[in-house]
Amino acid sequence: MTAGGMKSLRQLFHNFGFGIRKGRKWRLKFFSVDSPLYRFMDGLKNMFLLNLCWLIGSLPIVTIGISTVAAFDVALRMADNEEGYVMPQFFKAYKANWKQGLPLGLITLVCAYVLYLDLQIVTLSEEGNVGMLIVGCVSAFVFVFTLLYSFALTARYENTLPRILKNSFRISMKYFFRSVFTLAIVGLEIAVFLWNYTTMFVGVIIGFGLIIYSVAVMAKPVFKQIEKNTAAGE
Repeated sequence: MTAGGMKSLRQLFHNFGFGIRKGRKWRLKFFSVDSPLYRFMDGLKNMFLLNLCWLIGSLPIVTIGISTVAAFDVALRMADNEEGYVMPQFFKAYKANWKQGLPLGLITLVCAYVLYLDLQIVTLSEEGNVGMLIVGCVSAFVFVFTLLYSFALTARYENTLPRILKNSFRISMKYFFRSVFTLAIVGLEIAVFLWNYTTMFVGVIIGFGLIIYSVAVMAKPVFKQIEKNTAAGE
């Protein structure tokens, strides 16, 4: 695990109230707004609201891209510890990003469906189609790493859709190990939520919001570093 990945993972736990205090003993104050319990409950509430907003915004299915961009707008602000209300900010971002979010979501749905068809062809083929399997693996690699940061980039910066997709893939390759670690976190979260019916229920309540927030926490230091390099003229 990289040092940057560990730092972002610590921040993820810290924002949920599991901060580590070094060098001194401290007592848990259950009714203090600064207590780990309060931060945890507040973070859980925000995850629930973010998840609920994402589900509502994605109901027509074709608007899933707009909803995801809006959710990333909120999640990036949460990762920056910016004060604000989840639902008003979400719907504000929803209205502001529909022109970019709609085609981005449709591209995602189409690519996912194409990969699904490729998998079905390989699975149903009696002799096994090695060529289709290779094409599917390469396509999945490009698809995942192109879209990994695309929604967060759309939420944070103004740019054309082709450049957003291109920049997302370039960032994924430049910060490859961090990107793989991010995918591992997402994969672990999905596996936990699919473990049994109870965890599935929890996943429906907070799962999508938590996944988006996790990616936002991992992406934020990357964006900060790119902004710093750009300001320095690199």
